[in-house]
Amino acid sequence: MIALLVIDMQNAFFEAPELAARQEQLVASCNRLLEAFKASGHKALIVGTEHERDKSTWSLNMLDDDQGFIFRGSEQAQAVPGLAIDGLPQLNKTRDSAFVGTNLLSRLRNWGADEVVLVGVSTHNCIAQTGADAFAHNIRVTYAKDAMASEDNQDAADMLRILSTSYRQPVQTIDEILARLTQEK
Repeated sequence: MIALLVIDMQNAFFEAPELAARQEQLVASCNRLLEAFKASGHKALIVGTEHERDKSTWSLNMLDDDQGFIFRGSEQAQAVPGLAIDGLPQLNKTRDSAFVGTNLLSRLRNWGADEVVLVGVSTHNCIAQTGADAFAHNIRVTYAKDAMASEDNQDAADMLRILSTSYRQPVQTIDEILARLTQEK
């Protein structure tokens, strides 16, 4: 079973001009994958970042700067307009990796998922950290290169090169991933 993880497709991240310029394309790409995963009987999970205002969930850089980000219930925490999330399970995280402090591993095991396809933002942070942690849990990872974006294209390219080489995690197009869905369940 292959599971799709849609990571941090939230308003806050698209405040960055580099991501805002790609928002419409990313939403369309994510929706295309969501539709295909649903139609083929594969699972999908919407993963988002949310923090508490009381600093209890803040990361070190947030604490050092005394500035929080993406507070629970805020407009920043909402999914970007047009993302087809209705009826899909959701997972909230407070760290870059979707595995840290969450029940993601249990969910994937309950689904029988032995591979995840990662999409969303940001390639060099949350997507990369989630991919590295998936490897640590013996879960295969594929990165959908035309359904991911980053504020720093060079950092994103460097991270994908490292992950695909060292962890044998392929970077594929949406079309390549869709071709595999009918073969795997």
